Amino acid sequence: MKKFIETLKNCWRIEDLRQRLLITLLFTAIYRFGSFVVLPGINPSKLDQLQSQTAGGLMSLLDMFSGGAFSNASIFALGIMPYISASIVIQLLAVAVPYFQKMQREGESGRKKINWYTRILTVGILLVQAPSYLLNLKAQAASALASGISWPMFMIPATIILAAGSMFILWLGERITDKGVGNGISMIIMIGIIARLPQAFVQELGSRFTAISSGGLVMFIIEILVLYAVICASIMLVQGTRKIPVQYAKRLVGNKQYGGARQYIPLKLFAANVMPIIFAQALMFIPLVFVRYQSDGGSSWAQALMDNHSLPYNCIYVILIIAFTYFYTAITLNPTQMAEDMKRNNGFIPGIKPGKDTAEYIDTIMTRITFPGSLFIAFIAIMPALAGLLNVQQAFSQFFGGTSLLILVGVVSDTIQQIKSHLLMRHYDGLLNSGRTRNGVVSAY
Repeated sequence: MKKFIETLKNCWRIEDLRQRLLITLLFTAIYRFGSFVVLPGINPSKLDQLQSQTAGGLMSLLDMFSGGAFSNASIFALGIMPYISASIVIQLLAVAVPYFQKMQREGESGRKKINWYTRILTVGILLVQAPSYLLNLKAQAASALASGISWPMFMIPATIILAAGSMFILWLGERITDKGVGNGISMIIMIGIIARLPQAFVQELGSRFTAISSGGLVMFIIEILVLYAVICASIMLVQGTRKIPVQYAKRLVGNKQYGGARQYIPLKLFAANVMPIIFAQALMFIPLVFVRYQSDGGSSWAQALMDNHSLPYNCIYVILIIAFTYFYTAITLNPTQMAEDMKRNNGFIPGIKPGKDTAEYIDTIMTRITFPGSLFIAFIAIMPALAGLLNVQQAFSQFFGGTSLLILVGVVSDTIQQIKSHLLMRHYDGLLNSGRTRNGVVSAY
């Protein structure tokens, strides 16, 4: 503990790092403040129906990623997710459309074009999602609109405000990336998730003491230990790599010898990150959309697919996650391109012929490590449902796995690594002296 406090003092002594940390805190505070600014014309005391709707089920995920802004009818209600959706669409287009593939190879100029297209698509998504959110608000809490204002008059300015709020969040994220510490977009998502943790923690603790035969303090301690174990397992999942040795041939240029070094290609066990879970969740929202337009509430099968604690939901959810893990890994890692680049730089895998054989070897390794990785990520994804079956409160069970936990682990690891880099540049020790850096991520012994 004493060493940790000394490291924090070192962070404060470095002027550049201190300014970056303060800027990050300032912008995250602005984001949290905006999450409580309600849309003009909405009475916040009459949003009970909307908040009860997001207290469980799939809608709670949207509320978690927005840090509660969704249920508060805030100007930041749509959060950063429209930009994430646009980024995913552009990334898929970069695989299927030659025009976007060409832009990816153009370097910095191509990256700027892709960012511009992503922003344009984000605005288009916002112009669809904002009216949808307002229609849902009207259906769930129509009485929340102030008297004297009609919904048709309210929709247009509210849509503009919601779209502007999401674009402002995007601007905050970019400023954090440029002037602060860590990836700004990921940091904003993480802050929204963490903001729900204290309330969920207190609710779970209170439920264990008030409910009959709930186990009391002993059961709560067991929950914390299980949560700790799941976090450790998630860290191992994020850090896990399979190193493929690559030998580079020696070559003489004048009187100097180049090459001959042996390096490694780190193939991540978890190369797809949280994208398979996001894709699977997006598809699992489809029954929710159709049932809302049926007066009888839909069939029992559709109702089961809307319940994230039901067996049909979780079985289909696991299958989708495994399928999307293979799909996303295949479109992000190209073994043929890796083999060509290796051959171009006079590199080869010992015992494997360059070219086609190298590509097949890399593809085989990726297939083998993707399967256990997909099973593990599927298990992490259904952990909240398993926790719910053990009478864990809905808000607290979300932290036992799924997208939220993986985002927290990834963002915190990346931020710690950036702070560690600043400290090592000034010859200070890192935040975690009992650990080591593996592939840019801090891990414990």
